[in-house]
Amino acid sequence: MTVLVFGASSQVGHYLLPLLSARDEPVVALSRLPHEDSAGVTWMTGSLPGEVPAVPSVSAIFSFGPLSLLAAWLSRADLPHAPRIIATSSMSAESKRASDVPAERELAQSLRDSEAMLAAACSRHGSDWTVLRPTLVYGAGLDKSLTPIAQRAMRTRLFPLPAGRGLRQPVHAQDLARAALAACDTAAAAMKILAIGGGERLPARDMFARVRRSLPVDTVPLPLPAWSLRLARRGVPGLRGPLGRLEVDLIADNAEMTRLLGIQPRPFRPDADCWRAPA
Repeated sequence: MTVLVFGASSQVGHYLLPLLSARDEPVVALSRLPHEDSAGVTWMTGSLPGEVPAVPSVSAIFSFGPLSLLAAWLSRADLPHAPRIIATSSMSAESKRASDVPAERELAQSLRDSEAMLAAACSRHGSDWTVLRPTLVYGAGLDKSLTPIAQRAMRTRLFPLPAGRGLRQPVHAQDLARAALAACDTAAAAMKILAIGGGERLPARDMFARVRRSLPVDTVPLPLPAWSLRLARRGVPGLRGPLGRLEVDLIADNAEMTRLLGIQPRPFRPDADCWRAPA
């Protein structure tokens, strides 16, 4: 039997593949770009939902990309062994549900719809499924949230530090990979959507300050007081959502995830390696 991984070159896939290769089952990793095979891992090129090579005898599927594309592929794929399905969604499904920005409310609804589509597609195969809803993910230099801020600051030597009292709970990609593997091995996690955040909640302003302290170069702090952010929200419509969320808690309750999977995510203590993409 074979484990199939979609999004294997993502930040979560980067940490999951070594965990899987240490087990007995062969692993097939799918990516849009070619990669060299490694111990226990065979790389294939393809992408959801249509360009997926045939992989025989699949026992489990991990997916770290868009749920809607995975559900669309599952709805027509031939999977006779009812593989276990583990996929990631986002806490934005809940945190943006009541946003005052229409596009963000639509995103939250789209995520919840995709979760329902995945459940229906898995039912077609008789497959158990688990969806993990992470908070902000960091750790492998591949995220689109904190890493671009860190890398820009290293280039310019300036680090904007916005005021923000909303709580944040960044989760390390390695902890998310560990949770995904534990979910695959835990029958009690089947047919559940599990929230997962980091092991620490801190104000947004403190999160950015810790990122700055973790950088390998000195940067000049550029404080952005609350009044300036309010002006920016009024003057630049595209910033209304991101800046407004600085005062909103974006957190997860880890209680059920920890009870079922036994995973205790680490606190937010980034270092310089968190902002360097893998070679």
